Amino acid sequence: MLLLLAGCNLTITNLTPATVPANPSQIYTITASFRASGQIEPSSVSPRIVIDGQPHPMNRSSVSADIWEFDFQIPAGRTSATYYFICDYAQKGNAQSSEAYSELQRLNISGRYVLKPEANRAPVGARVSILGAGFTTSDLVYFDENPTRTVFESPSSLSFFVPAVTPGHNYKLTVRGAGATLDAGTFRVDAVYLQVSPSALSLRTGETQEVSFSIAQPAPAGGMLIEVTTDIKESVIMPEVIVPAGGTSVSIPVQGAKPGTGSLFYRSSAGEGSVAITVTAK
Repeated sequence: MLLLLAGCNLTITNLTPATVPANPSQIYTITASFRASGQIEPSSVSPRIVIDGQPHPMNRSSVSADIWEFDFQIPAGRTSATYYFICDYAQKGNAQSSEAYSELQRLNISGRYVLKPEANRAPVGARVSILGAGFTTSDLVYFDENPTRTVFESPSSLSFFVPAVTPGHNYKLTVRGAGATLDAGTFRVDAVYLQVSPSALSLRTGETQEVSFSIAQPAPAGGMLIEVTTDIKESVIMPEVIVPAGGTSVSIPVQGAKPGTGSLFYRSSAGEGSVAITVTAK
């Protein structure tokens, strides 16, 4: 909101954001308040907008008698427009018309923006979508300064997995890429309680055993990723651990490879844990 003082009798306030998201119609509403003093005859107030050098009458908004609007269809290929306001008015008891005008304004059309996240809170590992426009494969979603595992779905949709950060806190959510940072609001991380069974694995090379991961509440839409790592990468073959949407558990096959002794480490918002694993030769 930009306050524009146009003399002591009439105050013009531009209510239009400097940057607005692109839309398929290419029509954008420019709104301003024209507030007259008690010395002005209300019926005499007649605002116009001069945009790209062309004057247009404005229409009174249904919201308030002081607010006026103009729908501008920006020409194809344009991403900005310049404009200013002019308002004719007359003093009470005086038929002579006066004129007030604003400073030059600029409207920018953004083809890259965030509309909203699918949710504003979820537990660690939950998959959440962000809707917007202009997304690219290079975009990453950040929690404060922590990058997340981000999935490019389309130019209008990204999704991310809530990282293993401290639960019970709000984090600033941003989308970074293409040389720009987009604000996506705040996001609260909730605790999730995780049980893993068995607590230890003993495998021979080529042998497979299932490990079960269970959570207390159904996984959100998009499923829940459980971060699992190991200190003996050449000894263990296993897929990603994702509890499906609406589910409370998943069983994952763990296959022994090269002989070794170590652990599987898992992280959740409830804390960290490990499963001891030993792989021996056939």
